[in-house]
Amino acid sequence: MITVIGLGFVGLTTGLGFAKKGFKTFGIDINRERVDLLKNFEIPFHEPHLKNILEETSGTKFFLDVSLDDAIKQSEAIFICVGTPASSDGSADLSHLLAAIDQIIAVDSGSFKVLIVKSTVPPSTLSKRVIPYVEEKISGLDRAFGFASNPEFLREGYCWEDFIEPDRLVIGVEDEKSRQILQQLYEPFGAPIHNVSYNSAEFIKYLSNTLLSTLISYSNEMSMIADNIGGIDVPSSFRILHEDKRWSGKPASMSSYVYPGCGYGGYCLPKDTQALDAIARANGIDTSVLSGNLRINDEIKDHLVGKIESELEKDAPIGILGLSFKPESDDVRITPAKDIIVKLIEKGFTNLSAYDPLANEAFKTEYPDIDIKYFEDLDSLLQNVENVVILTGWKEFKNNKEKITKKKVFDFRYIY
Repeated sequence: MITVIGLGFVGLTTGLGFAKKGFKTFGIDINRERVDLLKNFEIPFHEPHLKNILEETSGTKFFLDVSLDDAIKQSEAIFICVGTPASSDGSADLSHLLAAIDQIIAVDSGSFKVLIVKSTVPPSTLSKRVIPYVEEKISGLDRAFGFASNPEFLREGYCWEDFIEPDRLVIGVEDEKSRQILQQLYEPFGAPIHNVSYNSAEFIKYLSNTLLSTLISYSNEMSMIADNIGGIDVPSSFRILHEDKRWSGKPASMSSYVYPGCGYGGYCLPKDTQALDAIARANGIDTSVLSGNLRINDEIKDHLVGKIESELEKDAPIGILGLSFKPESDDVRITPAKDIIVKLIEKGFTNLSAYDPLANEAFKTEYPDIDIKYFEDLDSLLQNVENVVILTGWKEFKNNKEKITKKKVFDFRYIY
């Protein structure tokens, strides 16, 4: 059985969704006016389909006429779907979440229950705020809790479709008993279930939302640049941008760009980003997105070199896998590999080797002052190093994972 605490967009959709799938579900909300409306089959906000589902499941699978105590005592899974508004300093206000937890803990029930945070909370909230809070509160009490983070990916106006036919399910869970309960609840939905750490689940939610907000701000900054330069048809420019085959995933996908690495390089992206930033500033626009883009492309390299420096001695034998700025190319112009190798040398690393399926000679020619050893094949390099740094995502490196991962690997293209 399931209890859902908080019957707003997320909570009501969640409760009705599980009820529709056949689970006995209790809906709890401190707003009595809202509960009374729902008892009369009135949805207190606009969201298609929910009224019909409420009428269909009310009294058979979805129950509002139940006390919090009875609901908690009967439930194995407790979904917390309360608001987490922004505080004055921009941080998430967790007061409603902690208040709901207080109510749950106050119920005298020793049976095992999973507290599932479905409210949107910043990464590390469950591990650093919620779990320590609960453990302190239940000290000396007969309570047994597991924990999970289960972020929602619901669009207002399409909540029902998104919940009942999800494209993926993300569950942050770190104990087997809780995992099994969540698995049983979500198996009927037929979507891929990703069991990850608490922090990862919370991060994935913010990864999704901040990508969208960044794309919107990027588009708005571009429109301001266009307006200030003049003579540019903004809407048609964006519509033509959308005709790029990569939006549909054919032949390549935009997802390959929305993925971390060690920075962008090659001839076009760096110079074009710099050029547009320069002309925008010349036309009076403070380019927060573009200038931030360029700054981060530099900072990521220092960040990654710092990870190597924190784990290896300066004379450690290090093999660089990949020199071109991207796979299937021997182009080494403004390649991130060059900057990272130079930064390693400047930090005092003295035993660097490199191998690239295509770009060894091009790299030697383009950067003759970089003093490193080159190998003509992967096996030869691996025989001479104990550590490898992957800087280009070549298929050869992906296909030789077992061989490469016998070494200490710094996978800065995240290919494994």
